[in-house]
Amino acid sequence: MEEHSNYGVYFIDAARMIRENLPGCHVSGGVSNISFSFRGMEVIKSARVMKKAVAHLIPFMDREREENIKKLGLSADESPYQGTIVLATVKGDVHDIGKNIVAVVLGCNNFKVVDLGVMTPCEAIIKAAVEEQADFIGCSGLITPSLDEMVHVAKEMQRVGLKIPLLIGTGLDSRPHSNTREEKKELEEMVVKKIRYNRIAKYRDCSSLTDKTTRDAFIADLSEEYEEVRQEHYESLKERRFTTLAVARTKRMVVDFEKFPPVKPFFLGRRKIVDFDLRELLPFIDWKPFFDVWQLRGKYPNRAYPRIFNDDQVGEEAKRVYSDAQNWLGRLISEKRLKANAVVGFFEAGSDGDDIQVFDEGRRVATLYGLRQQSGREHDQSHMCISDFIKPLEDGQPSDYLGLFACSAGIGAEEYCKELEKNHDDYASIMVKALADRLAEAFAEYLHRQVRIELWGYSKDESKLGHGKIPVGKWYEATDCELQLTEHLAMLPAASVSGLYFASPASSYFAVGKIDRDQVSDYATRKGMSVSETERWLSPILGYEVDD
Repeated sequence: MEEHSNYGVYFIDAARMIRENLPGCHVSGGVSNISFSFRGMEVIKSARVMKKAVAHLIPFMDREREENIKKLGLSADESPYQGTIVLATVKGDVHDIGKNIVAVVLGCNNFKVVDLGVMTPCEAIIKAAVEEQADFIGCSGLITPSLDEMVHVAKEMQRVGLKIPLLIGTGLDSRPHSNTREEKKELEEMVVKKIRYNRIAKYRDCSSLTDKTTRDAFIADLSEEYEEVRQEHYESLKERRFTTLAVARTKRMVVDFEKFPPVKPFFLGRRKIVDFDLRELLPFIDWKPFFDVWQLRGKYPNRAYPRIFNDDQVGEEAKRVYSDAQNWLGRLISEKRLKANAVVGFFEAGSDGDDIQVFDEGRRVATLYGLRQQSGREHDQSHMCISDFIKPLEDGQPSDYLGLFACSAGIGAEEYCKELEKNHDDYASIMVKALADRLAEAFAEYLHRQVRIELWGYSKDESKLGHGKIPVGKWYEATDCELQLTEHLAMLPAASVSGLYFASPASSYFAVGKIDRDQVSDYATRKGMSVSETERWLSPILGYEVDD
């Protein structure tokens, strides 16, 4: 609100007057009062000044604290912070933008933040929490296995008797899933709370949990809220109806491969391109997810870029962060701080039921296991699976083709962000990571166009439009592209994208939706995995409760 704009100045003036006229009086609430002057992105931007100021003031604050301990007989163990939180992206996961935003906001609100970074083992999280005498643990993650790792952290906290709140944040999870999955584990007195890290106002939850006068009421309200969500979730399971896998397969999407015969790519095998010019990617950037990072969401009809600039509530702030982004893009490109690499492969392939068999030089080298839609389909709708887009094997031999790709625009981002964070510039670090994500997605879109036009050439009409191309001769034999997988199959660097290419005009994006037990069992058998392991990997799309 406009009337809050000068709260910080008023507080400083009032505090100065009190100090001058009432030297024996102590002033508290400085951070909370001054914070009224900052909103949204400004909190992140102001953190650099705050951190540098704190670094300068710490010696004076420590000296004053020691004097007060002696003079007033205070306990030396008394913490000057509102609370201490240990934050970490869990083992096997590398996504940390939301966690970093929360770390900044909590730090600006007088919480001591111990950030352990990414791919943090459970043992390191527990050890840090004990050593720091933490009031909370915050676990972040995006990929499916991260949920199991968070449950592992919760179990270990219970085993060692660490009864402090555990806050979990992940863009993957849904609230009903976290309630029925983690809380039904009956982790005694531990608070298992689902927090989406990108909701930066949630530091108030931490304040409520550290305040003895509000903690019990907060937990009671939270438990009541989650009990309602759980009951709604269980009721929805009762109402859900599935088509059996056998019937769903009879209703597969039928593609006329005679009318649309497979198109052979211009080369078979793998090719890579390294250090691609980032300037070529700028027209392909989708800006909406960038604004989502900063919690800038316009209301209809101003939700998408560039209409968001017209929104009454967030328009001006969106313009400012967009301007900052343009400046940072120019800097990242001119200083060559980020590198973009990609690998693309085309292989002979044929469908085999719900799976796709992949061949290289006449030899089967891989099987891609598909999942078929079982729910949410009308009577006359197909139950789709990605294998439907590939022509079936003929006498065990392929007569179609499949494309695969992986690309990154984040090579060098992690090292640069560490430099920025060392200089207390959290805003710049988050900005660089957010832009690297956008450039990676733009690279994927750019490559898709190149595949359609130049490398596979199945979109003949589009090739007449005169878009820029990467000539086939610019692609090299694929060796090392500086892309890796973690033990939980997250891509490194974090700003990376991978996927499949299908040439059939019948192919389309679709959601598998929820699946039933019969498909999970069948899928596990085809992959040679146990049902329990398969359920862990597929947990976000299971249409039933897993047996304990």
